Amino acid sequence: MATPDILVHPDATTLACAAAQDLADAIAAAQRRYGSASIVVTGGSTGIAVLEQLREHEGLDWSRLDLFWGDERFLPTGHPDRNDTQADEAMIAHVPLAAARIHRMPASEGKLADDPEQAARTYEEHLHHLGNGKLPRFDVHLLGMGPDGHINSLFPHDPALGQQDRHVVGVTASPKPPAQRITLTLPAVQHSTEVWLLVSGAAKAPAVAAALRGAPAGECPAAAANGVLRTAWYLDRDAASELP
Repeated sequence: MATPDILVHPDATTLACAAAQDLADAIAAAQRRYGSASIVVTGGSTGIAVLEQLREHEGLDWSRLDLFWGDERFLPTGHPDRNDTQADEAMIAHVPLAAARIHRMPASEGKLADDPEQAARTYEEHLHHLGNGKLPRFDVHLLGMGPDGHINSLFPHDPALGQQDRHVVGVTASPKPPAQRITLTLPAVQHSTEVWLLVSGAAKAPAVAAALRGAPAGECPAAAANGVLRTAWYLDRDAASELP
């Protein structure tokens, strides 16, 4: 496993700008290599700030970009707490992304209203359809991280952390509201060519240090967030304050 790249920036705003520039470059590189690019986005203040910055990048070929989510709050379409609603406001509504390339996780409505596990299976089936029986290519997977070290909706000591056979699972007892969520599993995260963790704030410094020391995934899920070719930590000074 390659040594993670640790990129420390003065503050959260500078971090978001730098990550957005790097993401624009990564999208363009993937489009040159494969004809299209595929990214997994995240919620949270820093992840949404990156999307706000990304929409300002001129020259991006939005018509050849696929957008996925690493996790979602299992709420109705358009709910302000859904990650895709926040992404809509930050970026999607402002750029010419093709609707067929926006791969949203199911909402809690209709036949799936009270069944996050079936919603997770529906999304997993969609991913496997796109990937001809396996996951599609994920060029970059963006991740936020909580003060407890959680990524996506994979929290410490959750049995889902040990899941090896599924790529998407439902969450029914998240310690952070809302209780019901849908999340990619660690095998799906680790399938990504690159994984970028976007972390700001002093409250997250202990978890950053624990993850980079190689803490057990059960205690600090972010420690297992590794890309196939590259893992990068985008930190502000506060988040990096407990690193050597």
